Amino acid sequence: MTEEELVQSAFDELMSVLRSGTTEENRQLIVRAFEFAKEAHKGTIRRSGEPYILHPIAVARIAAKEIGLGTKSVVAALLHDVVEDTDYTVEDIAHLYGTKIASLVDGLTKIGEVMGAESSRQAESFRKMLLTLADDVRVILIKIADRLHNMRTLASMSLHKQVKIAGETLYIYAPLANRMGLHAIKTELEDLSLKYEHPDEYQVIYDKITTYSREFSDLLERFIGPIQENLNGNGYDYTITARTKSVYSVWLKMQKQNVTIDGIYDLLAVRIVFDPKPEQPEKWQCWNIYSLITDLYRPKPERIRDWISTPKANGYEALHLTVMGPAGQWFEVQIRSRRMDEIAERGLAAHWKYKGEGGEGSQELDRWLDSVKEALTNQESGALEFLDEFKLNLFDKEIRVFTPKGHMKTLPKEASVLDFAYEIHTEIGNTCIGGKVNHKLVPMSHRLKSGDQVEVLTSDKQTPQREWLEWVVTAKAKSRIQDVFRKDYKEALREGIEIFEGIVRELKLPPNSEPLRRILEYLRLTNKDDLYAALGRKNLSREEVIRELKKRQEKKFMKFWTLQFLWSDKDAKKNKEERLLADETEAETAGAEIVVAPCCNPIPGDDVVGINMGGKVTVHKRKCPEAIRLMSSYGDKIVPVEWVKEQAISFPATLRMSGIDRVGIVSDVTTVISKENGVNMRTVHFETKAGVWEGSVQVYVRNTGDLSRLIEHIRALPGVGSVVRLETADS
Repeated sequence: MTEEELVQSAFDELMSVLRSGTTEENRQLIVRAFEFAKEAHKGTIRRSGEPYILHPIAVARIAAKEIGLGTKSVVAALLHDVVEDTDYTVEDIAHLYGTKIASLVDGLTKIGEVMGAESSRQAESFRKMLLTLADDVRVILIKIADRLHNMRTLASMSLHKQVKIAGETLYIYAPLANRMGLHAIKTELEDLSLKYEHPDEYQVIYDKITTYSREFSDLLERFIGPIQENLNGNGYDYTITARTKSVYSVWLKMQKQNVTIDGIYDLLAVRIVFDPKPEQPEKWQCWNIYSLITDLYRPKPERIRDWISTPKANGYEALHLTVMGPAGQWFEVQIRSRRMDEIAERGLAAHWKYKGEGGEGSQELDRWLDSVKEALTNQESGALEFLDEFKLNLFDKEIRVFTPKGHMKTLPKEASVLDFAYEIHTEIGNTCIGGKVNHKLVPMSHRLKSGDQVEVLTSDKQTPQREWLEWVVTAKAKSRIQDVFRKDYKEALREGIEIFEGIVRELKLPPNSEPLRRILEYLRLTNKDDLYAALGRKNLSREEVIRELKKRQEKKFMKFWTLQFLWSDKDAKKNKEERLLADETEAETAGAEIVVAPCCNPIPGDDVVGINMGGKVTVHKRKCPEAIRLMSSYGDKIVPVEWVKEQAISFPATLRMSGIDRVGIVSDVTTVISKENGVNMRTVHFETKAGVWEGSVQVYVRNTGDLSRLIEHIRALPGVGSVVRLETADS
């Protein structure tokens, strides 16, 4: 097939998936946009070697088929890279296709560095995109389609780009797709991100799930058969589909529960989608099907999820239950009407279909969009802070609570009385002193539950305190509390700078960054502003800083081992602009100080990644949550690294273990560690309760190989049931 035939075939496929009611006039508009985009991108090739025009066609196809958007969205998707990559302007698009399509294209156009050298390009581009929410939320939906196609074709990118794009996708775009109600796309984005961030773990889980599906196919048929008989007997028109958990959801559960895939028992799920009978309400029919199923199988009461009485904030409606199958196997069953299923898969676009073209979507979604617009007006927050605040607004675990007058408020799970107060009004939050939950007096830190009725108590003498930030989980509350502190913080910074500069002059230290670097290391701070603020607020004494600066410079920890930056000439075929960026990154990295991140304590053998911030490369484990957060926002600061040598130096690692208690178990464990394996111990803690013992030991090892052998030897002891390495220092 020639290049021209390949492009035409892709476009023909796009035209075949347009909405059934698309008029001939609108079809011609799409054809005209395709011809325009094809000419504009003529001669441009993607990294995969394909003509560039195939990308906007694919994005338009996802927007039309998988999200269900209409003509204007399809045209905008076809044109979304024209302004960025060619000489055409937004004004040209407006002249040719109208102001609405031009507005969509403008919102989708990527921008470069805007906020200065320390800002994140990704975060600022994301902010620009979100600003268009004030005009049209379809920009977000098309942007998600764009990201999905980029993830589907990520294999052609360099390893460095894969890690950066996958991290950004997992941190922002997958939760965003979920918030928009696009469950299928959210799941695919998560799986693809895991595939590129942790390819080995992805493949192991994928193969295991595939094998599991084959092994239980007969059991599944035995489970579904009686349900089909009951549904047929009651006159339902329905479809039943079976599925397993997604690779990412299994991986996430393994990380949270510290278990292998064999320890996850609810891999199987069945979805029933029915066409409702016109004479009966949908909700009643969902519960009737629930009754037909529980007549056959015993339900697990604590696993019933009723999202038809109170839909999720993204519009999701369904009834979930978990029942015991015929062979003692748990099955999750999801019950949806055809309308509910389309909303679950297509999200916002389906809301428009059922509420009328151009509708506003659910009230909850409208309120969420308003909160995002409000966050965008806060010019005080930096790019990374903005992304963190936006991330908090993407909650999908929700509770519903009520005001004293019965008005319902949706908040994220674990929200406090203080979150509720700020949800009502900023001033109520700032003056909150506590609350009454279900008529009982509680502190403002009290965590709310669905169904609670909440009354906020206030005092004119109250002002926000710093510990409040530990009690709130919503972006709105955090932002309002931080607003109060910003003025004080700036004053403390000014005073702190004066104090530190006075110390440097007094000690006659060289006027460079070395004194600052040494005191930041001592205090384990990564930001000089935190140091200045601590001095200005008198949280750190002037005498303590002077005492530390007088000491001899300590030896650098990193001299005992080295990491190699993975830049190489294998990417010589990059285009000129990207090669220049890589050269700049290598130049910044050369001579940079390398430090181990205290949040995850990587050791030789761990899969690691570096983040180059301010001339210092901090090395994290790839799966470290803080690393994922930073990579999603500072993708241009990622430094690929690997361990290349090590000497006789030990690194801390903590083991948690448990088992059945017996005489001498503690002695046996410590003997295996210290005598048989020659490993030093720093701390040891064991306790026994009801015949079961639990313990934690901090040991010093040279690499992950030594640690793995030690774990195997401990597991081999009688009475030892579980031995796992804690992944973070906080654990």
